[in-house]
Amino acid sequence: MSASARGIQFGVFFQGVNFHTIWSSERSGSQHAFSSFQRIAQTAERGLFSAFFLGEGLRLREHLGRVHELDVAGRPDAQTQLAAIAAVTERIGLVATQNTTYNDPYDLARRLASLDLISEGRAGWNIVTTDNAWTGANFRRGGWLDHADRYERAAEFVRAAKRLWADDGRVEVDGRLVSFAAEPPLPPSPQGRPVLFQVGDSDQGREFAAEHADVIFSAHGGLEGAIAFAADVRRRLPGHGRTRDELKFFPGQHFILAPTSAEATEKAEWVGRAQVSPQTALRFLEAVWGRDLSELDADGPLPRFDPVITEVGGERGSAFGGRDPRATAHAWREQADAAGQSIREFVIHQSSQRAIVGGFSEVADLLVRYVDSGAVDGFNVSPWLVPEGLDDIVDGLIPELQERGVYATEYTGTTLRGNLGLPELAAGAERAARDAA
Repeated sequence: MSASARGIQFGVFFQGVNFHTIWSSERSGSQHAFSSFQRIAQTAERGLFSAFFLGEGLRLREHLGRVHELDVAGRPDAQTQLAAIAAVTERIGLVATQNTTYNDPYDLARRLASLDLISEGRAGWNIVTTDNAWTGANFRRGGWLDHADRYERAAEFVRAAKRLWADDGRVEVDGRLVSFAAEPPLPPSPQGRPVLFQVGDSDQGREFAAEHADVIFSAHGGLEGAIAFAADVRRRLPGHGRTRDELKFFPGQHFILAPTSAEATEKAEWVGRAQVSPQTALRFLEAVWGRDLSELDADGPLPRFDPVITEVGGERGSAFGGRDPRATAHAWREQADAAGQSIREFVIHQSSQRAIVGGFSEVADLLVRYVDSGAVDGFNVSPWLVPEGLDDIVDGLIPELQERGVYATEYTGTTLRGNLGLPELAAGAERAARDAA
């Protein structure tokens, strides 16, 4: 299949911190050992995945003022891991999450360019921002960056990095939040520069993606939501001098698969209970209620009393941060009562809503509908088990997609940009002028 006609693609997201990945099973691998990262990446490459994507955390997650005991303690540095994975893979893209708030443009551009050269043009950068003082406490700058400034700094940061990758002379940047003068540190890779990935659903985030991103990882995995999201971002592209083919959409997605629908449903029930122990269910609620709930029965109803906090902080990650606890608690109680769910049943339901569950053939037919809609170019898969969580997709689902003619049968390029089907970058000064505009 040609790059323009390959249909659906997959990336894999090795999250590291979350309760969706089951670490308690006898089949679970280490979240720190290189063998886990290597097995996932090589399985994904066997399945012709476009990219292997690593999350990043700049502070250990906490719960009620202590390191969260039911989460991964910490994650190895993404670029270090990806440099090692580059040596044991040949075609799959290598995407590092890196923060524009707590890095400096020249240093990060040099490190990403190094990964791009080491991998012969397979590097990508997932651009994220942070504005909370909790994360900032790990850095000299602390929590200095206002929420309203995080995307302004990100935009100045990315424009500066793109100039460093594109120019062959001295680069001088004098922005409000980013300012430096430097010579480009390294020559370009075979793909020109790292591919830019971005996650962001706010209006600012969508506008930022329309200007800079080559690929968007979105939370809009449902078909109707994916169509609306893609349409909104695409309408912004002309304002930044860009065309539709310059941006790919990869919603995040969980898959629970089996040979038949009945087997997949049974498997999903087991996965849900393995992901959410009674203790996990109570800790999930504690992040909103702001107090210890260990006196409650996880098989009983949600708390009838109100939370003791006025806003959920960033200590447990973006899934919780910024919530209005009272409004959230009220809504959750109504939902659980209406469905007759216990605390544990409610949390299992909440965590499973985004999963696609079904037999290989059934799910393949569903994904053909996604292809036909034009709303997505692929899915960024979060496996529920490491390191074997991609096996069902690679061995069961992908052959069905290939039979339907919507999945590639070989890599079509040698770079990440080429395998994503993105247009080649303009060369030299022309590219630098456009990226700096």
